[in-house]
Amino acid sequence: MNVAAPPLDLEQLIAGVRAGDRALLGRAMTLVESSLPAHRTQAEALLQRLLPDTGRAHRIGITGIPGAGKSTLIEALGGSMLDAGRRVAVLAVDPSSQLSGGSILGDKTRMNALSKDPRAFIRPSPNAGSPGGVAARTREVMLLCEAAGYDTILVETVGVGQAETLVADMVDTVVMLLIAGAGDGLQGIKRGILELAHVLLINKADGDARERALQAAATYRQALSLLRPHAGGWRTPVLPVSALDGSGLDELRAQLAAHRQALLDADAWEPRRRQQALRWTQRLLDQRLHDLFQADPRLAQVRRDALDAVAAGELWPGAAAARMLDALSQRPTQSERASDPPEGP
Repeated sequence: MNVAAPPLDLEQLIAGVRAGDRALLGRAMTLVESSLPAHRTQAEALLQRLLPDTGRAHRIGITGIPGAGKSTLIEALGGSMLDAGRRVAVLAVDPSSQLSGGSILGDKTRMNALSKDPRAFIRPSPNAGSPGGVAARTREVMLLCEAAGYDTILVETVGVGQAETLVADMVDTVVMLLIAGAGDGLQGIKRGILELAHVLLINKADGDARERALQAAATYRQALSLLRPHAGGWRTPVLPVSALDGSGLDELRAQLAAHRQALLDADAWEPRRRQQALRWTQRLLDQRLHDLFQADPRLAQVRRDALDAVAAGELWPGAAAARMLDALSQRPTQSERASDPPEGP
């Protein structure tokens, strides 16, 4: 029989995360990923207390088409970084079933060596329908890793195409992983993220495929030369790499460090982080408003009626939105609800 772990108070979690306790870090992540209202309140308090301990890691997003070898590359890159003295956390997002909502969460099996290394921490999470190829709480989990002392955060996305541009809004450096000979039909998927990529990799540049990878790299260098440079004048390098034999990993690590330094030299590091935080706040606000209209029966009814009227052509969308906001403004505050006299005799 499984015995549930005893509940932890906030101070125990904070101390455990700061001490780098892997078990307590995992429990803190489970807390912030929970959708229960009571857990959300405690998670927000936890993150607020740990906020001064965050922000010092290099956040790197690894994106690319499915089958490009992201997990294999991350294991090889992570091991190389560990050997260079870095502390690495991997946030691996697995696609969820559209029917059951379930997820295999198989990244720990695909990163077998890295998952066993005590210097690294791997957290697989289902994206559970969250847009942008990342999980709903990826940002929160990232902060916990930073508070635990991990100085390099690798975020692996599910590989869904242009929607993955959302990952660019939570990391410092975006790495796009491609393979040679993928076909012209994928160009539409690549374009949206190519403009955001800070490093472009042509993976599986080994054996008989190496020559094709080198040719693909040359083609992409020419195409990227037509795009405007990133902040700090950064031009996206194109590197052939092989997660299988390790070739190109030293150059990849050097380019990641160079991009970080370019942002710092251009005084673009902190402004980028601040803008990301502001956009994150707006997304959270939008989500909370959506949740509020779902959870409050009166607001839910107002929303349904307004949407029905729009669908019937009886109300224009702006008026419908105003009607819902009016209903929200008339909702009693928490203190007012607490002071209401109990019903009944």
